[in-house]
Amino acid sequence: MDYRVTAERIDSHGSLARSKDASLVLDTDVAGRRDAFNPAELFLAAIAACMIKSIERVTPLLKFELRGVEVRLSAVRQDAPPRILRVDYELIVDTDEDDARLDLLHRNVRKYGTISNTVAAAVALEGAIRRRAVVGGATAGIL
Repeated sequence: MDYRVTAERIDSHGSLARSKDASLVLDTDVAGRRDAFNPAELFLAAIAACMIKSIERVTPLLKFELRGVEVRLSAVRQDAPPRILRVDYELIVDTDEDDARLDLLHRNVRKYGTISNTVAAAVALEGAIRRRAVVGGATAGIL
C-alpha cells in the first residue's frame, strides 16, 4: 500500500492538508493556533488513530467485546536538535473482558499497528492498557 497527502500553505497562520475526499487545517503558524493541530499533535493523533484502527481490526477476530476506547498520549520533545524523545500512551477500554483478554488486545495492537510499529522503531513508545472505571453503575468518561 502507499499513501498520499498534499499540503498547501494558506497564509502565515495555517495550511491545508488533503487526502482522498478529506481535508484538515494545519497549525503552521510560528505563534501557534488553538483551532488546529500542530505537527507534534498530528504525530500523536496518527498514533492514536493507528491504535484505534488496530483495535477495530482485531476485535472481531478475537471476539473481543467493547463499548468504547480512548487513547491518551503525551510526547517528550528535545530542543537541540529538535526531535521527539519518547511517546507515552494509555489505552482505556470500556469492556467487561477479563485482564488476560485485555492484555491480548494490547499485544495485538502493539504487534500489528503500522504507524505505532514505525514510531516504536524510531523512538521509545511505551504505554499500558486499562479498563474504563465504572462510577455509580455507569461507565465513566469515554468521549
